[in-house]
Amino acid sequence: MQNYIKTPAEIEAMREGGKVLASILKDLKAYVKPGMTGKEIDAWVENEIKKRGAHPSYKDKEVDFPGVICISVNDEIVHGTPKDIPLETGDVVSFDMVITYKGMMTDSAFTMVVGEEPKGSVKHLLNTTERSLYAGIEALNHAGDRYVGDVSAAVEKELKNGKLGIVKELVGHGISKTMHEEPEVPNYGKPRRGFKLDVGDTIAIEPMATLGSAAIRVNREDGWTICTKDGSLSAHFEHTVLITENGVEILTLWPSDKA
Repeated sequence: MQNYIKTPAEIEAMREGGKVLASILKDLKAYVKPGMTGKEIDAWVENEIKKRGAHPSYKDKEVDFPGVICISVNDEIVHGTPKDIPLETGDVVSFDMVITYKGMMTDSAFTMVVGEEPKGSVKHLLNTTERSLYAGIEALNHAGDRYVGDVSAAVEKELKNGKLGIVKELVGHGISKTMHEEPEVPNYGKPRRGFKLDVGDTIAIEPMATLGSAAIRVNREDGWTICTKDGSLSAHFEHTVLITENGVEILTLWPSDKA
């Protein structure tokens, strides 16, 4: 992995690309209905990416993912491949996607319940995991020295308080010209430790949590999908953020969201 110094034009391209990605994901949440298959959703997303002048980064030769978006259902944590299986009411589904816009990449993810509002333990899982994402972002929202450990500790505290399983093998990352750059951004750690973040750095913060054990396994059928070992439900939320002089800018914030 590398950490690239970006020009003002490249940062602006990431701003624009982040808005494109956010708009697609927002529209996707409204589009998904029970009975749709992952492959049908993937085809819709690919059309939306191209329609908005972007490129599906998962189609790059270096990645070669069998789709333009990861669709992870129920006990699938991340990297779920689009399948022919229809989604059912009550399914917990995470959508994770990287796009390239004017040569620069942005990455974002969200989790939803298909066909109904989340309730009970599922609502707790989704709300707490999303809250941990914003806690990690808020830990960078000041001037002065900032470290990856500040993000990690804030995410971990929120998930621990919620008594959720913290998936430690899977981490966030730097992102700009390529998908995975320095630094790694774990979802656990100690403040003021690890990689020191500079103004202009762009990182993807992505907590992943479960209602049970945090142990994971890879689905041997497709070699991509990472699942909970105990079959418990999981959630995944992610934003690409830019480190600024006085805080942090969320590049993939949905238009109606408030950080």
